[in-house]
Amino acid sequence: MAWLYRMSFTMLLIVLMAGSYAQVKPLYAYQDLSHIFYAKQKDSLKKAWSCPSVYKSRETQKQYREIWDQRTDFITQAIQDDAYVKDDDVYPYVDGIIDQIREANKELLPVKPFLLLDRSSSVNAYAVGGNVIAVNLGLVSWSGSREELALAIAHELSHNILEHAETAFRQRAEMLSSDEYKKALNAVLDSKYERFTRLQKVLQSYSFNRSRHQRYHESDADSLAILLLKKANIAFDAGFFRRLDSSDILYRQPLKQPVKDYFVGYQLPFQDSWTQRRMRGLSTRNYNFRDTSSIDDSLRTHPDCEERYKNTRKYTAAGIHPTPIPAGIKNKTTKMLLWSMYQNKSLTSCLYRVLMEKDKGNKDEWYDFMMSNIFSGLYRADKELHRFGAIGVTQKENISKQYYELQNMLEQMPRESLELYCKTLQNGAFWKDMSPAEQALKNLFYTLTLDPDGSEKNTARAAKDFTANNSASMYCEFADNFFGKK
Repeated sequence: MAWLYRMSFTMLLIVLMAGSYAQVKPLYAYQDLSHIFYAKQKDSLKKAWSCPSVYKSRETQKQYREIWDQRTDFITQAIQDDAYVKDDDVYPYVDGIIDQIREANKELLPVKPFLLLDRSSSVNAYAVGGNVIAVNLGLVSWSGSREELALAIAHELSHNILEHAETAFRQRAEMLSSDEYKKALNAVLDSKYERFTRLQKVLQSYSFNRSRHQRYHESDADSLAILLLKKANIAFDAGFFRRLDSSDILYRQPLKQPVKDYFVGYQLPFQDSWTQRRMRGLSTRNYNFRDTSSIDDSLRTHPDCEERYKNTRKYTAAGIHPTPIPAGIKNKTTKMLLWSMYQNKSLTSCLYRVLMEKDKGNKDEWYDFMMSNIFSGLYRADKELHRFGAIGVTQKENISKQYYELQNMLEQMPRESLELYCKTLQNGAFWKDMSPAEQALKNLFYTLTLDPDGSEKNTARAAKDFTANNSASMYCEFADNFFGKK
């Protein structure tokens, strides 16, 4: 009986420890960032993407090589700048969709596509040619089902299969080296008047033709994507295209509570005047919010979403039962997004998403941790006289009334109030549930914001201490900013 008791106690301890580990498991390691993880792939991409000889004309071939190399430089620089990450959960989930599509379409995809998981919050994926595609975290977060995400992936794979990037390179090289283009530019240079207007017409003509061709490419990619999905036994629903119209209105969605209520819950002081835009002196002005969802999209390279729906609705599978993206993948994607937005100094949008998670009833203390980071980061930016740049201002036409209020608040609240917010949040009860690396980041933030010795030397020392003691932590990316490690 005693043995049974000891075994039960041991099992309980294991369960408790497992739960604790799950709670503090990092989103990814510092070494998963692209400048480290893809160091070798970056070099191999340069070799694999050597420009082929396509034209007999030296001038056209030179233009083609320059355009070709711009793509290589774009990807390799993005890798170096940590635009991508390869974590242990989200990346395999997305890559698994690619595997399923390829397994059923090997005649079109004989080589496994190279996936890059882009840390951008934009609802997007993109094909860069050369059998490489990138899928944004923003797309994974926004997608309503596995099938919806698979459609976006199949669409980008189709661009590569149809060699749309390479075709565009050739068209641009031929255009730039053509006699017609040269004559048009020379006419602009030889003219005495309205040079800018004439040049604008030349460029607009090129842009219009390029946009028109890209729209054809998009329709072709939609058609091939549907075929790829059908062979892979992944259901297609034309309604996905309609939902795309909502992909750019995230910040027009209102919060469930007044802005003030979110901060009162942290015992933080709040003044309504912070949320009102000051114009001159002490005067304020309220902005009249209107619906801008019908803004003309005639200049977009993609066809109108309603048009895409009409063109493909006959291919919609019967009796579709969408497969939800696992909650763990969604939650992790959201957190990775927030951290990336924080790193990019988009503090208002980062904070708005934190509040949206609270609207969902999310009790995860990690979001309180991010709340503290946001106000510490804003306070430091204010001390260094670049608060406005850290806010990440968004045009009023693209945001809700509460987002606008929050944006005004972060811009206008006094420095002493920011300091109080930092101190209060640094003493929050939620810190007891944070991981050792997050506790260490709290100490680093104290040095950056509240330590009387705010010298560069002391800041660099604290940042180096953090990375030395937390070398695998993803938060080392933040510490790098203060002593230029990367």
